[in-house]
Amino acid sequence: MTQATLGIPVLDLVIIVVYMLGILAIGVLSARGIKRTASGYFLADRSLRWGVVGSAMFAANISTIHLVGLAASGYSEGLVWGNFEWMAAFSLILLCLVFAPFYFRSRISTLPEFLEKRFGPGSRIMLAFMAILAALFIHIGMSLYAGAAVFRQFFGIDVVTSIVLISIVTGIYTLLGGLKAVVVTESIQSVILILGAALVTIFAVLALPSHGIASLAAFKAAVKPGQLSMLQTHSSAGLNWYAVFLGYPILGIWYWCTDQTIVQRVLGSRTEKDAQHGALFAGLLKILPVFILVFPGVVGYVLFRDIIGSDANQTLPVLLVKLIPTGLKGVIAAGLLAALMSTIAAALNSTATLVAVDIVKRLRPESSDRTQVRIGRICTVAVMLLAMAWSTQGGRYSSIFEAINTIGSYLAPPITAVFLWGVFWKRGTKQAALTTLIGGFLLGLASFLIDFPVFGAEKVITQGLGIPFMMQAWWMFCICSATFVAVSLLTPAPDREKIAELTWSSPKAVLARGRIQGWSDPRVLAGGLLALLVVLYYIFR
Repeated sequence: MTQATLGIPVLDLVIIVVYMLGILAIGVLSARGIKRTASGYFLADRSLRWGVVGSAMFAANISTIHLVGLAASGYSEGLVWGNFEWMAAFSLILLCLVFAPFYFRSRISTLPEFLEKRFGPGSRIMLAFMAILAALFIHIGMSLYAGAAVFRQFFGIDVVTSIVLISIVTGIYTLLGGLKAVVVTESIQSVILILGAALVTIFAVLALPSHGIASLAAFKAAVKPGQLSMLQTHSSAGLNWYAVFLGYPILGIWYWCTDQTIVQRVLGSRTEKDAQHGALFAGLLKILPVFILVFPGVVGYVLFRDIIGSDANQTLPVLLVKLIPTGLKGVIAAGLLAALMSTIAAALNSTATLVAVDIVKRLRPESSDRTQVRIGRICTVAVMLLAMAWSTQGGRYSSIFEAINTIGSYLAPPITAVFLWGVFWKRGTKQAALTTLIGGFLLGLASFLIDFPVFGAEKVITQGLGIPFMMQAWWMFCICSATFVAVSLLTPAPDREKIAELTWSSPKAVLARGRIQGWSDPRVLAGGLLALLVVLYYIFR
């Protein structure tokens, strides 16, 4: 391919190529010394410290979808979409205090394995199946499409070429290095990601005076009504404050506390404190995207709404073209690649773990570590190929960021219900868990098919009935909870001794467990993060 074909200045192209080769080399070399056991490949020999855990969780979450989608959402509706970032910090506090202690002490390799300890093998297999679907359709497939679409807009690279190239590079170091390679590269990529997004924000703000915006008052006057508010009563995107506070926890607990792609970093922690501190560090990092991903979209509205017009997805490309000089564009492109590759690598590794540990090892207990690793690698290739095929369907959605959260709202309710009731209610039974998972999955599938725009011009539930996806998640959670409680009361109670180490005696026990051990105690740090969030919400209410 020639420079003219790609439309990329030579310096930017060099930066992008060097970055991809560098990440590939680091990913492969970082896994040297890790034992080729299942624990070494899938959990990095449980050697991860809190800083790596937190930054890797952040990088695994932030994808190209976030970079492009949040800027577009900031342009269209404003900071209200930042609730997906700040509410994530609340979910990570729950991971730190409620779930991580159980996960770490039970020495599990996967989240379905924890569910088996609490509810039995049926729930384990069902959760593994749902988690693999989430990784395939959300984490990998949509991320590939978003990245390919962005590179087509920025540099004129064909979508299929982008998908194949990114898939090969990411797949190689994930395939060879396992979780250790993934988290090391993710830690590097999180720095590049934050740097790239911050550069866009800085250049956008510096451009305001030349467009006649010389004060905060002038800036507020130039934006749409409510565009700088996190909490809205009437949101065109269905993100009213009550929908956020009712619906997001259902999505957040599923994603941040029970999804293998994210929580696998916690499972690979060196100590319980590393697991808890890592979750809180990720929560602290999640405060940043409102300022470096959503806010630039608001500034883009003020600066270039005459150019961007109604196509909000052009917000980030226009900001790059109009504001970023040659050389720095290459750094920003590296940030986009960082976001894309880290998300895909995380999902590939977690999917390989789910297949090898929760399905193969369950069906064939005699499988050796070497067999599990080999099957995990085969699974990585297979899932990557399937995701590449699915990624071509991304164009069916008008907003990819909304699409991934909408799909998540169909998967999350039964999983969130089973985990919450499972750790807080000792009376919950294995029959109730399996019934809730299967019934909730079928309910979500039916809702997805009814609301899928391919089957008509109107989304029946969202538009016809006027129930936005966040409230759909809430009501499905209520149905799943009612199912769980009813079936539990109709079936024999579990043996309390067997589940004593897997459930809290009461919600109060989460905070009352042992004496507080100084400022580094996870409860103290969690309280500090919570206070910071309350202050920020008050400022941007």
